[in-house]
Amino acid sequence: MKMPVGNKRSIDGIDLMPRITKAAILLRFCRLLVLAGALFLYLQTDEAHADFRICNDTENLVGAALGYREDGEWISEGWFQIAGNNCASLIEGDLGSRFYYIYAEEAERGGQWRGKIFMCTNEREFRIAGVKDCFKRGHLRTGFFEIDTGGRNSWMVRLTETAQPATVQ
Repeated sequence: MKMPVGNKRSIDGIDLMPRITKAAILLRFCRLLVLAGALFLYLQTDEAHADFRICNDTENLVGAALGYREDGEWISEGWFQIAGNNCASLIEGDLGSRFYYIYAEEAERGGQWRGKIFMCTNEREFRIAGVKDCFKRGHLRTGFFEIDTGGRNSWMVRLTETAQPATVQ
């Protein structure tokens, strides 16, 4: 068989470049639109789930407090109530910091998830700016544990019965 040279469309009466019909062009265009739509939905779904979540893997209600930096200032806030065997988003949307700090306590048994980073808390719902002089300002001084998100836009912390948090991306 001869190889095509130049712009020849046929050799020995065999069409080398079959005609592309309008229907075939429309079908390819539709496939492209479907793929683009699926990609768009996937990206939108991924953005919608970007958040900082805590999952309570115990049977009991847990109250959680969150610490972070905002505009160069330390902020601690709580209490986020998380029912047993449920998850809750403490921050919705992309995370603005690499490091977050958590303190949590179980309502029924009094178990705690704490660390060595001290921030201010309160017995009732709170949002406190600053980490110094907690007692002088009428707050409690509470030890939080650090979470390094590695700069990711979404993070999950799991609180387990052993009071040792396991972090999961």
